[in-house]
Amino acid sequence: MLARAGVAHVDALFADIPADKLLSGLMNLPEGQSEMAVERQLSAMAARNVSAGSVPFFIGGGAYKHHVPASVDHLIQRSEFLTSYTPYQPEITQGTLQYLFEFQTQVAALTGMEVANASMYDGSTATAEAVLMAHRITRRSKALLSGGLHPHYAQTVETLNSMAGCQSQMMTPDLMGNEDILALIDDELSCVVVQSPDFFGHLRDLAPIAAKCQAHGVLLIAVFTEVVALGAIEAPGAMGADIVVGEGQSLGNGLNFGGPYVGLMATRQKYVRQMPGRLCGETVDADGKRGFVLTLSTREQHIRRDKATSNICTNSGLCALAFTIHMTLLGQKGLRQLALANHANGVMLAQMLAEVAQVQVLNQTFFNEFCVRLPGNAAAVVEALAAKGILAGVPVSRLLPEAGLDDILLVTATETNTRADMEALVAGLRSVLSC
Repeated sequence: MLARAGVAHVDALFADIPADKLLSGLMNLPEGQSEMAVERQLSAMAARNVSAGSVPFFIGGGAYKHHVPASVDHLIQRSEFLTSYTPYQPEITQGTLQYLFEFQTQVAALTGMEVANASMYDGSTATAEAVLMAHRITRRSKALLSGGLHPHYAQTVETLNSMAGCQSQMMTPDLMGNEDILALIDDELSCVVVQSPDFFGHLRDLAPIAAKCQAHGVLLIAVFTEVVALGAIEAPGAMGADIVVGEGQSLGNGLNFGGPYVGLMATRQKYVRQMPGRLCGETVDADGKRGFVLTLSTREQHIRRDKATSNICTNSGLCALAFTIHMTLLGQKGLRQLALANHANGVMLAQMLAEVAQVQVLNQTFFNEFCVRLPGNAAAVVEALAAKGILAGVPVSRLLPEAGLDDILLVTATETNTRADMEALVAGLRSVLSC
């Protein structure tokens, strides 16, 4: 096999992985044990976790705790959904294609775009795929990434970009939402990637950015990590975005220790053939009855890497179904009410934290997530509060360790947070900061 691959040693297959990411030896794992012994050990390890629903919880940063109706889990566990996989002869499973079609319809409506695909792995890979898509459309190979883009998303873009021989220019982390991205847009760029609400919680007006991009033949990729925000803010498509991508976990999907999640991608009709992933279309059969097909995507998309627009050859089908069921239960009115409840809780929490001595709320605009400056190391404060049974948020230094933002804490409030939760956080902060 090595000869066929054209390499002398198996290590050559991993040459593109940075040396500091590779293990230098075997992992420190115990030898084989009985099933009961393994179960006992893993149960003991799991017991060390603090579940999100058991304590006041204010963690966000790309993954959010929302209430998922019991009916969602009940329906996705039906055997025809739970065990299904997007088949290579798709027309025989009309049910699967129909719910993916409904999913696409919902995503297109949410984002204000003309067409959406049948889901991606998650928000970060969807963002990276959108950048590669922009390169193909513009025939340019340089992406400009806003300093408000989630660090994990930026790293994923840089990884895929570098493997494709393309460039990505990352702006300085934009804590206060004041970056001048317009000044950097020129004729060399293929795309500009802007998140709103951004990693630090700021809402961004995409219209001026879209206008400058259009003048230079550059595509605007709008990103979100909190899909519930789209129930309250103007849709990215209405502000001129060319491609919209993000994370759909907030609807129908629990935190799940970080996955699996569901990536959302939508674009304008004229770019549909460069959109990666799968696309379900509505048609009629020989008898004139309504039916669904995979469309505008050749088989090479999934089985011939050298001919494909993407090497993603599957979708987050069950997570997409959970998203669609939750969205259907909410409806347009329910989604807006959910979004307003999130914003109201965020505002209430910000007001309460602003009254704590030594705590400074930094955001002028936000949806349900914002930054506060603490008098000391935010990570140390989080650990101290965790010991008191309060999960206070995400220290920005955890995701941006070299940005010099050790005193910044990212705090999130959703509809699941009660006033008692917020009072516990405020009391905990006062106690820890007074020590």
